[in-house]
Amino acid sequence: MTKRGFFKPAGILSASDVLKMGGDRLVNENLSDRPIHFLSALEMASEGALVFADGKDYAVKLPNLPECTLICSAFLSEFAPSHVAVIVAKRPQQLFARAGRKLFPETIHPASFSGLTGIAATATIAISAMLESNVTVEPGALIGEFAEVGTGTTIGPGATIGAGCRIGRDCVIGPNATVLNAYFGDRVLVHAGARIGQDGFGFVAGDRGLEKMPHVGRVILQDDVEIGANTTIDRGALSDTIVGEGSKVDNLVQIAHNVRIGRHCVITGHCGLSGSVTLGDRVMLGGRVGIADHVTVGDGAQVAAASGVMNDIPAGERWAGAPAQQMKDFFREVAVIRNLVREKREKRP
Repeated sequence: MTKRGFFKPAGILSASDVLKMGGDRLVNENLSDRPIHFLSALEMASEGALVFADGKDYAVKLPNLPECTLICSAFLSEFAPSHVAVIVAKRPQQLFARAGRKLFPETIHPASFSGLTGIAATATIAISAMLESNVTVEPGALIGEFAEVGTGTTIGPGATIGAGCRIGRDCVIGPNATVLNAYFGDRVLVHAGARIGQDGFGFVAGDRGLEKMPHVGRVILQDDVEIGANTTIDRGALSDTIVGEGSKVDNLVQIAHNVRIGRHCVITGHCGLSGSVTLGDRVMLGGRVGIADHVTVGDGAQVAAASGVMNDIPAGERWAGAPAQQMKDFFREVAVIRNLVREKREKRP
């Protein structure tokens, strides 16, 4: 079977083009016109590829590179052969990502999932909805009464934009995603199957069992937020659920009602944020972190994967474990337990 890619490059870059995007220097200036046709992992590099290396362990792999373009640190540049166009950068992966976005812009902002542009004949758009110019609404999508969609935005096949929702400019709403009771800023990316704006999980014990609490709040996603596939974000109960500017939420994440997420946070897969959790700016949550309701995590804090957070975390601290605690204390306890097990084994006859 012939190997094919799903994304076509928007053009051809040269080594000098990449250098201008933030590189420090080109080691062999005679290769400044080296063409770049595609991106590749270092181990799979072939002629015309752009690759990066970041870490001393890669030094042994560089001498075997073909005629490609390499982004790396000053230290690693000394190990690359002379036929490789070597761009030295302080942050090789960051420069690689920047060049990759230029070469394959549709991986960041799909022009259309179906290949169609404009308004599909099978899309359903309420008469009262307001769409700016250059909006793509793909087959099977639905836009409700008085909804607003900004210019350059793509509404994917089967997606639903509920009544009164506002979607900013240059956004992408993926296939079969649902957006209800929500306001989006600009350049928001919602991946396929995400559910945004449904009511939260709120019940009160009553004489006849559980009685449902009304949820009259909204979901607000600020500029440059990205929401992963099949993630759910509940609308607020009496206030709003908010995801701050530039924050990135992975696939299969649950964000409950009234959660407040700061700017430029990273929330990875399978995390669960209970009702009224507050995250400061630049918080990082590893995979499968669970946070109890009404907990506050301070600016810049980091929580290790699979942690269970039941108490507030001060700004800048690193926590781990279930229940979570400061990371140094967690690993100290792990070491003590391991030593006890080791001693017990050694005492066995």
